[in-house]
This record gives sequence, structure tokens and C-alpha cells, in this order.
Amino acid sequence: MKFIIAKDYDELSSIGAKIIKDQLNDKRDSVLGLATGSTPIGMYRKLVEEYDKGLDFSNIKTFNLDEYYGLPPVHPQSYRYFMDVNLFSHINIDKKNIHIPDGLCKNVEIECKNYDKAIENAGGIDLQVLGIGRNGHIGFNEPGSALMVGTHMTKLTEDTIRANSRFFDSYDDVPRFAITMGLGTIMKSRKIILLSSGPDKAPIMAKLIKPVVNTKVPASMLYLHNNVIVIMDTEAASYINPDELKSIAV
Repeated sequence: MKFIIAKDYDELSSIGAKIIKDQLNDKRDSVLGLATGSTPIGMYRKLVEEYDKGLDFSNIKTFNLDEYYGLPPVHPQSYRYFMDVNLFSHINIDKKNIHIPDGLCKNVEIECKNYDKAIENAGGIDLQVLGIGRNGHIGFNEPGSALMVGTHMTKLTEDTIRANSRFFDSYDDVPRFAITMGLGTIMKSRKIILLSSGPDKAPIMAKLIKPVVNTKVPASMLYLHNNVIVIMDTEAASYINPDELKSIAV
């Protein structure tokens, strides 16, 4: 796992966008795994700027990490809506190549199996973008004694519900379940970037830099992958001991 410390959120966004730009320049039909939440918004804006300069998205395929269960795609807090507003509606992606779990599916088990199969049929994910929750979750793989391998429906923890309530009118409006890629699905990606920004993420990042795999910190499973880049800004790195910071930064 490589760690990059960006001076601020704008630089973090630029670094993430450049990694994706380089990926698309190397392989025009790349398969991207995409994340939602506030952290990648700046990176998506940078990618839209790159599209305006000529970056081509017409041949890519995308698979989003997760979707709230019970929200229709047109709901302002659905992740399909988020992706349309922040990226898809601004670039030349072929809409048939966009994949997001169906939050209204009638058979969750079949939806999850079909989602993993679609990723496999696309040739696997070339580059997966991740954020990280304050409790260490990636996607909606919440801390616990065991972690699911494939795409599945999960019950959100109270910590995650509270954190996400800022996007809704009230705490009670936050969905309690989501469909998410599992750790096994994520770990099959050929390359992974994890973005972390802001002081709220500082405590979990101080844990993540310890090279210990622990299901109580799901993101620590990324130590088992051979191509992971963690990009955090100085606020997210603020709880890390300066000597440790020097030893991990590249």
C-alpha cells in the first residue's frame, strides 16, 4: 500500500483525477469502479474538466460500489442520481455501460449475483475508486467479526447512518440497508485508489497506516492487495505521528 499526502482537498482531487486520466489514456476501454460520497466530488469535477479538454469516456464501463436499498434512481440521494449530477451527465459515457446496483430490485440475491457476473463479463475492474467511512468501511462493508466476499445487501451501522444523515432531511430518512460490492469483489480490481479528506477521517487514517489486517477496520483488508494507492490530505493525516508520516509518504 502506497500513501500520498496531498496538501489540501484540491490537490487530492487533482492526483486522483490524474490517475484515472492516465488509466484511460493507457486503456481507452477501461472498466472503472466508482465511489460516491463527498470525497470524490472534487475528483469528478476535475475529470469533467479533462473531458472538456478532450479526454474520451466513450468506451469505458463503470460499476458503482453501492446503492441504498429502497431508493429509486431519480431520488436526489440515490447514488445513481449522484453519479449523473456529478459526472455522467457531463461526459460522453455510453449510458448502457453504466452499472449501479438496483435499489428497487425484487430479488436481492439474484441482483447481487448478476452484478458480480456483469463485472466478470466486462473483464474485471481495472481501477477501483474507494472512499473510507469514519468507522473504516469501504463501500458499505461495515466493521464486524466477518466480512462478505461478494456483492450483498448489508445493514448500515448507526455510525454510518448518523454520518450520512447530513445528506437527508433528517436522521429518520436515511435508508437502513444498502447493496454493496463485497470485499472479494473489490479486491479483484487490478488497481485501487482510496481517497480520504478532512479532519473527521483523521482518527481512522491513523489506524489504517498500521499494517495490520482487522475486520473491525474493513479498509485494512487492502493490505492484502498488491496495487493500492491511498491519497489523503493533510487534515485527514493530522492524527498521524510526524515520524510515521515521513516513513509512509511517497
